[in-house]
Amino acid sequence: MSLQSAALSRVKPSATLAADQKVRELRAQGRDVIGLAAGEPDFDTPDNVKEAAIKAIRDGKTKYTTVDGIVELKEAIVAKFARENGLTYKTSQVNVSPGGKPVIYNAMVATLNPGDEVVIPAPYWVSYPDMVLLAGGEPRFVTTRAETGFKVQPADLEAAITPRTRWVLLNSPSNPSGAAYTKAELRAIADVLLRHPDVWILTDDMYEHLLFDDFEFWTIAQVEPALYDRTLTMNGVSKAYAMTGWRIGYAAGPEPLIKLMAKVMSQSTSNPSSVSQWAAVEALNGSQAFIKPNQKLFQGRRDLVVSMLNQATGLRCPTPEGAFYVYPSCEGLIGKTAPSGRTIASDQDFATELLESEGVAVVHGAAFGLSPFFRISYATSNATLEEACGRIQRFCAAVK
Repeated sequence: MSLQSAALSRVKPSATLAADQKVRELRAQGRDVIGLAAGEPDFDTPDNVKEAAIKAIRDGKTKYTTVDGIVELKEAIVAKFARENGLTYKTSQVNVSPGGKPVIYNAMVATLNPGDEVVIPAPYWVSYPDMVLLAGGEPRFVTTRAETGFKVQPADLEAAITPRTRWVLLNSPSNPSGAAYTKAELRAIADVLLRHPDVWILTDDMYEHLLFDDFEFWTIAQVEPALYDRTLTMNGVSKAYAMTGWRIGYAAGPEPLIKLMAKVMSQSTSNPSSVSQWAAVEALNGSQAFIKPNQKLFQGRRDLVVSMLNQATGLRCPTPEGAFYVYPSCEGLIGKTAPSGRTIASDQDFATELLESEGVAVVHGAAFGLSPFFRISYATSNATLEEACGRIQRFCAAVK
């Protein structure tokens, strides 16, 4: 008898985490490797946030908390949604989880029955479909195109919705493509969803504060208030506040759904770290002054990477609106011969050969549901990015 459950046999390990682990292993062997796989800001957590955590420890705030978050953090989240998104919630409509991923997973576990479908635009964050599968649902993919900015088109969304559709999952700005939806584009998507009153919407806004060229952020419940009662608006402190390791994600939505998610947590994780919650209170309530300068730094990195990749033979790199990823096409290299003498038959082959030949780790596009592309995270220094992109140019030039 297999040790692995039938549910777990349906899913794959995270490709991004696997790529990051491979970088660690190669470095431990003495290899000179540049890792562009992990989606993690290279900035340190702001000092005021760290001091709030230290104070919480000294004040003895180290015990169990309410299962889905302390009221002080929920109040800070309510204030954030009102201040930044024009959305009004009560604390009873807010969930705090140990990271953004558990927010999504808990919502899926709480609501999906076998055969229920979740519509997911591709390319997608690697964990979306596997969380749906673990929860007993079925992911239904809508393929987007580089020509339309990797954004789901209303007609394609309409065609993907069936009587079994339970959720539509939206992510803007997107991991992996960096694509962000304008108000008008969300309006068109909302018009589709208004025609399907039994479909719920989960919007992953984790990269909200990483937008460039004065792009204005909108979230779908803000654009169409009629969707408010069936939308779970998710966010977190990981990216904008450089708090990935603190593990705090949050969401707001209809109270019955929030209660179901808390029920899942009561028998799984219990509460998020108490100290991390107090740090997150300060992150949301404290000074936001560092966000704009960080945006400008990331925009400069984006421009550097897009420019250098578009100078590489066989690559085409669109300019994303946000996040800290680019999603270039390597179609021009498929079917050609790598410096190793092996044929590049897929984007996975491209990523493997690039790592072996030049020591640059990227994540292949098939992991995100759309080939032949690959993802680069530019959440690292300009010097590292210049070196990495120079190596990529050298590798592409050597492909025959």
